[in-house]
Amino acid sequence: LATVPAVLPAVPGRRAGLDVAGAAAVTAGLGLAVYAIVQAPERGWGSTSTVLQLGGAVLLLALFVAWQRIVRGPLMPLSVWRTPNLAGANAAMALLGAAWIPMWYFLNLYLQQVLGYGAFPSGAALLPMTALMMVLMVGVTGRLIARFGTKPLIVTGLVVLAGGLLVLSTIDASGGFLTDVLPGSLVSAVGMSLVFIPATMAAIGGVAPEQGGLASGIVNTTYQVGSAIGLAVMTAIATSQGAGKLGDLPSLTDGFQAAFIGAAVVALAGAVLAVVTLRTPAAATGAQGDVKEEVRA
Repeated sequence: LATVPAVLPAVPGRRAGLDVAGAAAVTAGLGLAVYAIVQAPERGWGSTSTVLQLGGAVLLLALFVAWQRIVRGPLMPLSVWRTPNLAGANAAMALLGAAWIPMWYFLNLYLQQVLGYGAFPSGAALLPMTALMMVLMVGVTGRLIARFGTKPLIVTGLVVLAGGLLVLSTIDASGGFLTDVLPGSLVSAVGMSLVFIPATMAAIGGVAPEQGGLASGIVNTTYQVGSAIGLAVMTAIATSQGAGKLGDLPSLTDGFQAAFIGAAVVALAGAVLAVVTLRTPAAATGAQGDVKEEVRA
Protein backbone atom coordinates (compact mmCIF):
# COMPACT_ATOMS: atom_id res chain seq x y z
CA LEU A 1 0.00 0.00 0.00
CA ALA A 2 2.85 2.37 0.80
CA THR A 3 4.36 1.98 -2.69
CA VAL A 4 1.09 2.38 -4.63
CA PRO A 5 1.35 6.19 -5.10
CA ALA A 6 4.88 5.91 -6.46
CA VAL A 7 4.48 2.77 -8.59
CA LEU A 8 0.99 2.72 -10.08
CA PRO A 9 -0.07 5.23 -12.75
CA ALA A 10 -2.75 7.79 -11.98
CA VAL A 11 -5.83 6.81 -13.98
CA PRO A 12 -8.74 9.24 -13.81
CA GLY A 13 -11.98 7.74 -12.58
CA ARG A 14 -15.38 8.10 -14.15
CA ARG A 15 -18.80 8.16 -12.59
CA ALA A 16 -20.99 5.28 -13.76
CA GLY A 17 -23.86 3.26 -12.40
CA LEU A 18 -23.48 -0.29 -11.17
CA ASP A 19 -24.76 -2.90 -13.62
CA VAL A 20 -26.58 -5.02 -11.05
CA ALA A 21 -28.69 -6.89 -13.59
CA GLY A 22 -25.66 -7.80 -15.68
CA ALA A 23 -23.69 -8.92 -12.64
CA ALA A 24 -26.57 -11.09 -11.46
CA ALA A 25 -27.08 -12.69 -14.89
CA VAL A 26 -23.45 -13.56 -15.54
CA THR A 27 -22.85 -14.78 -11.99
CA ALA A 28 -25.94 -16.99 -12.03
CA GLY A 29 -25.14 -18.26 -15.53
CA LEU A 30 -21.54 -19.21 -14.76
CA GLY A 31 -22.45 -20.67 -11.39
CA LEU A 32 -25.26 -22.78 -12.83
CA ALA A 33 -23.05 -24.02 -15.67
CA VAL A 34 -20.25 -25.08 -13.35
CA TYR A 35 -22.69 -26.69 -10.90
CA ALA A 36 -24.36 -28.67 -13.68
CA ILE A 37 -21.03 -29.92 -15.02
CA VAL A 38 -19.73 -30.85 -11.57
CA GLN A 39 -22.93 -32.82 -10.80
CA ALA A 40 -23.23 -34.41 -14.26
CA PRO A 41 -20.91 -37.41 -13.64
CA GLU A 42 -23.17 -38.52 -10.77
CA ARG A 43 -26.54 -37.59 -12.26
CA GLY A 44 -25.73 -38.44 -15.86
CA TRP A 45 -25.01 -36.03 -18.70
CA GLY A 46 -28.36 -36.77 -20.31
CA SER A 47 -30.43 -36.51 -17.14
CA THR A 48 -33.27 -34.02 -17.00
CA SER A 49 -31.67 -31.96 -14.24
CA THR A 50 -28.35 -31.67 -16.08
CA VAL A 51 -30.00 -30.69 -19.36
CA LEU A 52 -32.26 -28.13 -17.71
CA GLN A 53 -29.43 -26.60 -15.71
CA LEU A 54 -27.12 -26.33 -18.71
CA GLY A 55 -29.97 -24.87 -20.77
CA GLY A 56 -30.69 -22.35 -18.03
CA ALA A 57 -27.01 -21.40 -17.89
CA VAL A 58 -26.89 -20.81 -21.65
CA LEU A 59 -30.05 -18.70 -21.45
CA LEU A 60 -28.69 -16.58 -18.60
CA LEU A 61 -25.38 -15.99 -20.37
CA ALA A 62 -27.20 -15.09 -23.59
CA LEU A 63 -29.34 -12.62 -21.65
CA PHE A 64 -26.18 -11.16 -20.12
CA VAL A 65 -24.63 -10.56 -23.56
CA ALA A 66 -27.85 -9.04 -24.87
CA TRP A 67 -28.11 -6.79 -21.82
CA GLN A 68 -24.53 -5.59 -22.26
CA ARG A 69 -25.47 -4.36 -25.74
CA ILE A 70 -28.24 -2.07 -24.56
CA VAL A 71 -27.41 -0.94 -21.01
CA ARG A 72 -25.78 2.48 -20.64
CA GLY A 73 -23.07 1.42 -18.17
CA PRO A 74 -22.39 -2.27 -18.92
CA LEU A 75 -20.47 -4.50 -16.56
CA MET A 76 -18.47 -5.81 -19.53
CA PRO A 77 -18.48 -3.54 -22.59
CA LEU A 78 -18.45 -5.99 -25.49
CA SER A 79 -16.05 -3.75 -27.39
CA VAL A 80 -13.28 -4.95 -25.07
CA TRP A 81 -13.25 -8.24 -26.97
CA ARG A 82 -11.92 -6.41 -30.02
CA THR A 83 -8.64 -6.02 -28.14
CA PRO A 84 -5.94 -8.12 -29.85
CA ASN A 85 -5.09 -11.34 -28.00
CA LEU A 86 -7.76 -10.90 -25.31
CA ALA A 87 -9.89 -13.81 -26.52
CA GLY A 88 -6.89 -16.02 -27.32
CA ALA A 89 -5.21 -15.38 -23.97
CA ASN A 90 -8.44 -16.13 -22.11
CA ALA A 91 -8.84 -19.39 -24.03
CA ALA A 92 -5.28 -20.33 -23.08
CA MET A 93 -5.97 -19.51 -19.43
CA ALA A 94 -9.16 -21.57 -19.40
CA LEU A 95 -7.36 -24.62 -20.77
CA LEU A 96 -4.41 -24.01 -18.44
CA GLY A 97 -6.78 -24.17 -15.47
CA ALA A 98 -8.54 -27.21 -16.93
CA ALA A 99 -5.21 -29.07 -17.05
CA TRP A 100 -3.40 -27.67 -14.00
CA ILE A 101 -6.04 -27.93 -11.27
CA PRO A 102 -6.93 -31.60 -12.01
CA MET A 103 -3.21 -32.37 -11.82
CA TRP A 104 -3.01 -31.01 -8.27
CA TYR A 105 -6.21 -32.79 -7.26
CA PHE A 106 -5.33 -36.24 -8.55
CA LEU A 107 -1.71 -36.01 -7.46
CA ASN A 108 -2.97 -35.43 -3.92
CA LEU A 109 -5.32 -38.40 -4.22
CA TYR A 110 -2.50 -40.60 -5.50
CA LEU A 111 -0.26 -39.59 -2.61
CA GLN A 112 -2.94 -40.29 0.00
CA GLN A 113 -5.02 -43.15 -1.41
CA VAL A 114 -2.27 -45.15 -3.15
CA LEU A 115 1.03 -44.24 -1.48
CA GLY A 116 -0.62 -43.95 1.95
CA TYR A 117 0.52 -40.42 2.80
CA GLY A 118 -1.37 -38.43 5.42
CA ALA A 119 -2.75 -34.97 4.69
CA PHE A 120 0.29 -33.07 5.93
CA PRO A 121 2.94 -35.26 4.25
CA SER A 122 1.03 -35.12 0.96
CA GLY A 123 1.01 -31.34 1.16
CA ALA A 124 4.71 -31.29 1.98
CA ALA A 125 5.35 -33.54 -1.02
CA LEU A 126 4.11 -30.72 -3.27
CA LEU A 127 6.42 -28.10 -1.76
CA PRO A 128 9.27 -28.70 -4.26
CA MET A 129 6.87 -27.97 -7.12
CA THR A 130 5.56 -24.85 -5.40
CA ALA A 131 9.04 -23.58 -4.56
CA LEU A 132 10.22 -24.09 -8.14
CA MET A 133 7.22 -22.13 -9.45
CA MET A 134 7.95 -19.25 -7.08
CA VAL A 135 11.59 -19.07 -8.16
CA LEU A 136 10.77 -19.22 -11.86
CA MET A 137 7.89 -16.73 -11.75
CA VAL A 138 9.81 -14.19 -9.69
CA GLY A 139 13.26 -14.51 -11.19
CA VAL A 140 13.01 -15.99 -14.67
CA THR A 141 9.65 -15.55 -16.40
CA GLY A 142 9.87 -11.75 -16.63
CA ARG A 143 13.25 -11.93 -18.36
CA LEU A 144 11.97 -14.54 -20.79
CA ILE A 145 8.99 -12.34 -21.66
CA ALA A 146 11.35 -9.44 -22.39
CA ARG A 147 13.44 -11.69 -24.62
CA PHE A 148 10.86 -13.77 -26.47
CA GLY A 149 7.44 -12.17 -25.91
CA THR A 150 4.33 -13.79 -24.48
CA LYS A 151 3.15 -16.10 -27.28
CA PRO A 152 6.25 -18.35 -27.47
CA LEU A 153 6.21 -18.77 -23.69
CA ILE A 154 2.50 -19.63 -23.57
CA VAL A 155 2.85 -22.24 -26.31
CA THR A 156 6.06 -23.71 -24.89
CA GLY A 157 4.71 -23.72 -21.35
CA LEU A 158 1.55 -25.59 -22.29
CA VAL A 159 3.61 -28.18 -24.19
CA VAL A 160 5.94 -28.59 -21.19
CA LEU A 161 2.94 -28.90 -18.88
CA ALA A 162 1.54 -31.63 -21.12
CA GLY A 163 4.91 -33.40 -20.94
CA GLY A 164 4.89 -33.25 -17.14
CA LEU A 165 1.35 -34.65 -17.04
CA LEU A 166 2.37 -37.51 -19.33
CA VAL A 167 5.26 -38.27 -16.98
CA LEU A 168 2.77 -38.33 -14.10
CA SER A 169 0.56 -40.71 -16.10
CA THR A 170 3.26 -43.38 -15.63
CA ILE A 171 2.59 -43.59 -11.87
CA ASP A 172 2.54 -47.09 -10.43
CA ALA A 173 0.47 -48.65 -7.68
CA SER A 174 3.70 -49.63 -5.91
CA GLY A 175 5.52 -46.42 -6.78
CA GLY A 176 7.16 -43.80 -4.60
CA PHE A 177 7.65 -40.07 -4.25
CA LEU A 178 11.09 -39.80 -5.85
CA THR A 179 10.25 -41.98 -8.85
CA ASP A 180 6.56 -41.29 -9.54
CA VAL A 181 5.74 -37.86 -8.10
CA LEU A 182 8.77 -35.57 -8.05
CA PRO A 183 9.92 -35.69 -11.71
CA GLY A 184 6.52 -35.12 -13.30
CA SER A 185 5.50 -32.49 -10.75
CA LEU A 186 8.67 -30.46 -11.34
CA VAL A 187 8.28 -30.59 -15.13
CA SER A 188 4.64 -29.51 -14.75
CA ALA A 189 5.71 -26.63 -12.50
CA VAL A 190 8.07 -25.37 -15.20
CA GLY A 191 5.21 -25.43 -17.70
CA MET A 192 2.84 -23.58 -15.40
CA SER A 193 5.49 -20.94 -14.67
CA LEU A 194 5.97 -20.29 -18.37
CA VAL A 195 2.24 -19.82 -19.05
CA PHE A 196 0.48 -18.06 -16.20
CA ILE A 197 2.14 -14.64 -16.16
CA PRO A 198 2.57 -14.34 -19.96
CA ALA A 199 -1.07 -15.32 -20.56
CA THR A 200 -2.23 -12.77 -17.98
CA MET A 201 -0.09 -10.08 -19.60
CA ALA A 202 -1.36 -10.98 -23.05
CA ALA A 203 -4.93 -10.67 -21.79
CA ILE A 204 -4.57 -7.26 -20.14
CA GLY A 205 -1.68 -5.72 -22.05
CA GLY A 206 -3.67 -4.45 -25.02
CA VAL A 207 -6.62 -2.81 -23.27
CA ALA A 208 -6.92 0.86 -22.39
CA PRO A 209 -5.72 1.74 -18.86
CA GLU A 210 -9.26 2.33 -17.62
CA GLN A 211 -10.21 -1.21 -18.75
CA GLY A 212 -7.31 -2.92 -17.00
CA GLY A 213 -9.48 -4.01 -14.10
CA LEU A 214 -12.12 -5.33 -16.48
CA ALA A 215 -9.59 -7.39 -18.48
CA SER A 216 -8.04 -8.70 -15.27
CA GLY A 217 -11.43 -9.73 -13.94
CA ILE A 218 -12.27 -11.51 -17.18
CA VAL A 219 -9.04 -13.52 -17.28
CA ASN A 220 -9.31 -14.52 -13.62
CA THR A 221 -12.91 -15.61 -14.09
CA THR A 222 -11.93 -17.57 -17.20
CA TYR A 223 -9.19 -19.39 -15.30
CA GLN A 224 -11.50 -20.31 -12.41
CA VAL A 225 -14.31 -21.51 -14.67
CA GLY A 226 -11.88 -23.51 -16.79
CA SER A 227 -10.45 -25.07 -13.62
CA ALA A 228 -13.87 -26.13 -12.34
CA ILE A 229 -15.00 -27.56 -15.66
CA GLY A 230 -11.68 -29.33 -16.26
CA LEU A 231 -11.78 -30.91 -12.81
CA ALA A 232 -15.34 -32.12 -13.33
CA VAL A 233 -14.50 -33.68 -16.69
CA MET A 234 -11.28 -35.33 -15.45
CA THR A 235 -13.13 -36.65 -12.42
CA ALA A 236 -15.64 -38.31 -14.72
CA ILE A 237 -12.81 -39.80 -16.78
CA ALA A 238 -10.93 -41.02 -13.72
CA THR A 239 -14.03 -42.54 -12.15
CA SER A 240 -14.88 -44.41 -15.34
CA GLN A 241 -11.41 -45.98 -15.25
CA GLY A 242 -11.51 -47.12 -11.61
CA ALA A 243 -10.74 -44.07 -9.47
CA GLY A 244 -13.88 -44.66 -7.43
CA LYS A 245 -12.75 -48.08 -6.13
CA LEU A 246 -11.27 -47.11 -2.78
CA GLY A 247 -8.81 -49.65 -1.45
CA ASP A 248 -8.16 -51.17 -4.88
CA LEU A 249 -4.73 -49.67 -5.54
CA PRO A 250 -4.32 -50.83 -9.16
CA SER A 251 -7.79 -49.55 -10.10
CA LEU A 252 -7.20 -46.23 -8.35
CA THR A 253 -3.90 -45.85 -10.16
CA ASP A 254 -5.54 -46.63 -13.51
CA GLY A 255 -8.13 -43.93 -12.89
CA PHE A 256 -5.54 -41.34 -11.89
CA GLN A 257 -3.43 -42.21 -14.93
CA ALA A 258 -6.43 -41.59 -17.17
CA ALA A 259 -7.00 -38.19 -15.55
CA PHE A 260 -3.37 -37.17 -16.10
CA ILE A 261 -3.56 -38.23 -19.74
CA GLY A 262 -6.81 -36.31 -20.21
CA ALA A 263 -5.26 -33.21 -18.64
CA ALA A 264 -2.23 -33.56 -20.93
CA VAL A 265 -4.54 -33.60 -23.96
CA VAL A 266 -6.20 -30.41 -22.69
CA ALA A 267 -2.81 -28.71 -22.27
CA LEU A 268 -1.77 -29.70 -25.79
CA ALA A 269 -5.08 -28.38 -27.12
CA GLY A 270 -4.33 -25.10 -25.37
CA ALA A 271 -0.91 -24.94 -27.04
CA VAL A 272 -2.43 -25.50 -30.48
CA LEU A 273 -5.12 -22.90 -29.82
CA ALA A 274 -2.49 -20.40 -28.67
CA VAL A 275 -0.50 -20.93 -31.87
CA VAL A 276 -3.60 -20.22 -33.94
CA THR A 277 -5.19 -17.36 -32.00
CA LEU A 278 -2.40 -15.35 -30.40
CA ARG A 279 -0.57 -12.68 -32.36
CA THR A 280 2.78 -11.05 -31.65
CA PRO A 281 2.35 -7.25 -31.65
CA ALA A 282 4.57 -5.45 -34.13
CA ALA A 283 6.11 -3.32 -31.39
CA ALA A 284 6.97 -6.41 -29.37
CA THR A 285 8.53 -8.03 -32.43
CA GLY A 286 10.71 -4.99 -32.97
CA ALA A 287 11.73 -4.89 -29.33
CA GLN A 288 12.73 -8.54 -29.41
CA GLY A 289 14.82 -7.89 -32.52
CA ASP A 290 16.58 -5.01 -30.77
CA VAL A 291 17.38 -7.25 -27.82
CA LYS A 292 18.83 -9.92 -30.10
CA GLU A 293 20.96 -7.32 -31.93
CA GLU A 294 22.31 -6.07 -28.59
CA VAL A 295 23.15 -9.61 -27.51
CA ARG A 296 25.02 -10.26 -30.79
CA ALA A 297 26.87 -6.96 -30.44
